[in-house]
Amino acid sequence: MAKSSAVDQTSDRPATSPSFLGRLAFWKARPETNTTRTRKSRAERRQAHRAKRAARPPGRRRWLRAIVVVAIGAATVAGAEVGRRRLIQQLPNPREVYSFTRPGTITILSADDVVLQKIGPATRDKVPFDQIPLQLRQAFLAAEDQRFYEHSGLDLVGIARASVTNLLSGEVQEGASTITQQLARIVFLSQERSIQRKFNEALMAQKLEQELTKDQILEQYLNLVYLGAGAYGVADAAWVYFSKPVKDLSLGEMATLAGLPPAPTAYSPLVSLKIAQERRNIVLSRMQEVGFITPAEAEAARREPLALKPASPKYAQSIAPYFTNYVRQELPRFVSPDVLEYGGLTLKTTLNYRWQKAADQAIQDSTYGSLQGALVSIDPRSGAIRAMVGGVDFDRSQFNRATQAYRQPGSTFKMFVYAAAIASGMSPSQIYVDAPLNLGGYKPQNFSRSFSGAISLTQALTNSVNIVAIKVLRDVGIDNVIRVARQMGIRADLARYYPLALGASDVTLLEITSAYGTLANRGQYLTPHPIAEIIDHRGRRLYQDKQIEPVQALDPGSAALVTSMLERVVTSGTGAAAYLPDRPVAGKTGTTEQARDLWFIGYIPQLVTGVWLGYDNFAPTGSGSSAAAVAWYRFMAQAIKDLPPEKFPPLPKPEQRKPLFKAQFTSGRDLGGIDRGPGRYDYGAGIELADSPSFAGSLPTAPSGGSTPNRPSPDYEADFGQEPAFEEPRYYEPPSSSGSEPVDQAPAPAGPEPEPEAPVEPQAPAPPSLEPTAPPPPVEPTAPLPQAP
Repeated sequence: MAKSSAVDQTSDRPATSPSFLGRLAFWKARPETNTTRTRKSRAERRQAHRAKRAARPPGRRRWLRAIVVVAIGAATVAGAEVGRRRLIQQLPNPREVYSFTRPGTITILSADDVVLQKIGPATRDKVPFDQIPLQLRQAFLAAEDQRFYEHSGLDLVGIARASVTNLLSGEVQEGASTITQQLARIVFLSQERSIQRKFNEALMAQKLEQELTKDQILEQYLNLVYLGAGAYGVADAAWVYFSKPVKDLSLGEMATLAGLPPAPTAYSPLVSLKIAQERRNIVLSRMQEVGFITPAEAEAARREPLALKPASPKYAQSIAPYFTNYVRQELPRFVSPDVLEYGGLTLKTTLNYRWQKAADQAIQDSTYGSLQGALVSIDPRSGAIRAMVGGVDFDRSQFNRATQAYRQPGSTFKMFVYAAAIASGMSPSQIYVDAPLNLGGYKPQNFSRSFSGAISLTQALTNSVNIVAIKVLRDVGIDNVIRVARQMGIRADLARYYPLALGASDVTLLEITSAYGTLANRGQYLTPHPIAEIIDHRGRRLYQDKQIEPVQALDPGSAALVTSMLERVVTSGTGAAAYLPDRPVAGKTGTTEQARDLWFIGYIPQLVTGVWLGYDNFAPTGSGSSAAAVAWYRFMAQAIKDLPPEKFPPLPKPEQRKPLFKAQFTSGRDLGGIDRGPGRYDYGAGIELADSPSFAGSLPTAPSGGSTPNRPSPDYEADFGQEPAFEEPRYYEPPSSSGSEPVDQAPAPAGPEPEPEAPVEPQAPAPPSLEPTAPPPPVEPTAPLPQAP
């Protein structure tokens, strides 16, 4: 079909549109359509409607219009109010002001809520509302919010008045924010200058007014407002500027503090006394205008000179510095780095402050010159550290000898040897022969340089016999002894040598004291910890020490038996100076070569305490372990005033006992290397034993290589594995099973007993030159006489 420009008879549109002019002509010539007719009918209807409406009476039209306007306005207001209420509901709880702490701060409290230290921009001393002087409250109201008790969080009248005052003066002389708004900004918002922050501030102020009373709001504001020089709150400012409590401030001093909030640094009397006095006079004039003071009082206060007496903020220095430093070191274990960086934390610690003061005094009374001391006291039933002293003077030395000093524990380590023996099934009445011993050239000696013959395990521990301790370690197995020590809390490296039984491996006072606490807690070990609770800046609990689970290191029966053996140490052995007359005490003394370290670790059912005395340069102390026991007694005599007497758990019956493991004899072929913890052994390492207790022979060094993972090289065995031909039986079990202590008469040995060689007493070296003024050895204090058990 040929193309044509004619109009298609079946459509209103042309078949083709060859040009713009053609299309325009078409639209002008088109016939009237249904759409056109519809548009005309609509216009006619609108015109008819207007005519009908114009015919109505004028009053009726105005009435309908008013109804519509009112309805729209009411809906708008209602919607805005609903939105405002929803926004307010989403805001924080106003009662968080009571637990608020500023970001970047750490507040450390004792278990009895004594402030130990406040770090960062913290309010260091809060004052209850009824203890804030009336004129001090009035001074802040006159300066910051004269209509505080009349508005509901926002003061439109105050905003207008401040605007006019500032406009006329040409500078900002009066703020427009109410005290409620300022409190909302301090606690819940930032100092950002933005419309959004002001809007949130207004909403939060209204919510504060709904939830808290006016007095509560004013109290929190006066305790939190920043007043310069690191002072947060009126109590801090009174101390920092005038070294006074708030109750002793004069009217002029109160006005000075009330003038600080708008510009704490610029108006600070420590920066410019003249500007501070001018600002003070402005506050006094406002107090007079409002009627808080008379003209005569105002004039007298203006004439009053500002007598400044600056002081450091309270609690900036810790009152238990060794302990709080340890708390800060441990804190990263309990909170994330982000939380720690933000701060605003309140740490409730485990410290008993009354006991802490007693511990400080006990160490002070037990040291002299440059002799140092340390003390740790732990609740064995929770692992909570109740007292900690790391040295004599924190200002001179921040080194914490309770947690950081690794020293040889001496005979206090024997407890682990006997605990392993009892756990393996041995009896406290089991007999060993105390006689000369030669283990491949290693010839240990007793402290007394004499031998006792056949004695029981209890007697050997009571009198701290070295020979028997080494024999028991050899019979039980050195790995079993190390395993028990690990389970009871020892984390330090332990040398796999015979002198381990005598305390040749270094430990800290904290870990060995907590290990003794395992015995007091029926064999359950709890990790010692200094923090009981952590609260963030919103009052939310981040950590609580109830999360710590005990570990059953020993069975209760074995723990009770070892405790009964350690009781004999106090009632009739080397620990007599630690005897307490009204309750049972168990413990062990320890002394290293030439008395370089003096130890006593002792416990009652509710508390375990360890004491160490010595010089930092390892010089001989010239004293004995009874000095440490006396220091222990001085502390515990004060601590037990808060603790009722308790008895230790009863001893198990013989038929109730079951060995925890099998004893495994350790020969010289099985020794060498260092145990560094679970699954970590260093068989190529040596150990310095020149200062080990009662070491009187040359000990071969550990193998340097070529040994299997489980035993040293053959050359090492040849040197250290030979047993003396004259050695007596390892132990003698009496025929009686009654469990009573054997008599002192020794049974006949299996072979002839050789005459022991007379040991050569080594001469004690002179103290190092850096101790030229060390006083002579003190006279041992008389220990309290033990009562008959």
